Amino acid sequence: MPEGYLTTHVLDTARGRPAQGLEITLFRLGGAGPEKIAAAVTNADGRTDAPILPRAQFAAGSYELVFFAGAYLRRTGQAGADPLFLDVIPIRFGISDADSHYHVPLLLSPHGYSTYRGS
Repeated sequence: MPEGYLTTHVLDTARGRPAQGLEITLFRLGGAGPEKIAAAVTNADGRTDAPILPRAQFAAGSYELVFFAGAYLRRTGQAGADPLFLDVIPIRFGISDADSHYHVPLLLSPHGYSTYRGS
């Protein structure tokens, strides 16, 4: 069994705090198309309560995290006029080492975002 796992969290850089209540979906990408394998909502710390991809399901491959930022930005009064500049944010990434911890955070503001492979 692989020893690795995947975590994520969302920081609201415009407000300087974790983004609580943001919906996230995880897909495994393959030849048959995207396969939804997990969904979660961020907690008060901007993290999911458990790894979004736990050890038992962890495997090398291509993945996509989808962050539903628009609903969060609307709820926190940061959305602005429709259509939103940022609404649904997909982040595609690869996992090559099934024995490592992968951490893919989202740093979010109403008009920009960034991500990186964290620890």
